[in-house]
Amino acid sequence: MADATMAEGRGARTERNYIARPDMLNRLLGHRDTPDIKVIIGVRRCGKSTALTMLSDALELDGVPRTNIFYKRFDAFDIPLDYSAADLHEELMQAASGLDDSVPFYVMLDEIQDVPGWEKVVRRLHTRERTDVYITGSNANLLSGDLATYLTGRYIEIPAFPLSFREYLDFSKALPSGEKSKTDGTGTEGAEAGQPRAEQPKTRDELLAEYLLVGGMPGLFALRTRTVETIGAELRDIYQSILFKDVAQRYDIRDLEGLERLSRFLFSTSGSLFSARNVANTLSSVGHRISVGAVSSQADALRRAMLVYRADQEGMQGKTVLRPQSKYYPVDNGFRSLVTGFSPRDIGARLECAIYMELIRRGYTVSIGTNGKAEIDFIARKVTARGTEQQYIQVTASLLDETTRAREFAPLLSVTDAFPRVIITLDPYSAGITKEGITVITAPDWLTQSEY
Repeated sequence: MADATMAEGRGARTERNYIARPDMLNRLLGHRDTPDIKVIIGVRRCGKSTALTMLSDALELDGVPRTNIFYKRFDAFDIPLDYSAADLHEELMQAASGLDDSVPFYVMLDEIQDVPGWEKVVRRLHTRERTDVYITGSNANLLSGDLATYLTGRYIEIPAFPLSFREYLDFSKALPSGEKSKTDGTGTEGAEAGQPRAEQPKTRDELLAEYLLVGGMPGLFALRTRTVETIGAELRDIYQSILFKDVAQRYDIRDLEGLERLSRFLFSTSGSLFSARNVANTLSSVGHRISVGAVSSQADALRRAMLVYRADQEGMQGKTVLRPQSKYYPVDNGFRSLVTGFSPRDIGARLECAIYMELIRRGYTVSIGTNGKAEIDFIARKVTARGTEQQYIQVTASLLDETTRAREFAPLLSVTDAFPRVIITLDPYSAGITKEGITVITAPDWLTQSEY
């Protein structure tokens, strides 16, 4: 259900079977008919192929003839093993001969890295008038550094992510009646009003608890039965594919044990300041010797594969930070839970991960504010048509404890500029605007705000 079946070649069409993701579609449509080649990038199995399916459907609904939409998925079973760039060029030439010339030619090439010499074809497509090109590829073979070599400035990257919480709600509503789910951390379904729990519609708060625990990889909704075991197996398969294909293979890392230990460490300590030296010492203390340089380079490889994202420290109100450090966040909370045994503890850390990734999803550049004594979880900036937007954000599970409340408010109260100051919490009793102008908003409300 979470994925899609796409047609092959010009004008063909098969039944689509996916759950719509309007936010992702809008990101693509925002670049429609621009001259750049559109490259959809994102962590493995986050829905890049489905994005092309949605785009194809949207174009047809907008009146584009099927003859003007060319889609091909190069990892499909029926693609010849010796399929070449010459074969692709020939198919495109044939498709172009039957176009409606009053409408642009839309070309969608999925998993393009499997075609040797593909970049030559794509570069030629770029020179063709009224041709709109979209490509996806495995991160092991199609990363930003490679694109700069292959396409030399002719492209724009469009990010794709696992499900946002808004999308998670939509996917949950689309589950078949009677879908079994045991993702509450207890391993039991429970009962309510004399019926199995899975048949009772879950509240938004219950779904948020589930989302913070298992994450939002779309493939989870294709599972026949969603239990901690089946979800764990699905996430483990994705994680290992990324780790060994997109990281170890791509960057020729032979210390696989060290790489896996480092990734697990980054997941389980997400939201904590990262020190390559401390990590190297920790790994060495448990019998795995690794240099500080190797830790740094492997962490960067994990970031390039989009398995983790990095937020760097910056001084609050323009002050310079000597020797700034960074924090790492997993692209999806499911990977964090995978290494912590799906423990329902550390709710604050999991909430912080979800808020960070939602800011990235909304197009913000995110850093950590510090003045040496206090820390603001996130300083988020985004360039818009109205200028640069900026906001200061604190994340906390609850503000009911007075000590916690004082700790979370103090850094925001020290900010003297006029940019918005926000605290995001699971605590509904503290929501509102303080006399100092700080907005306190619940996580479900903030996560379901529309950006479009």
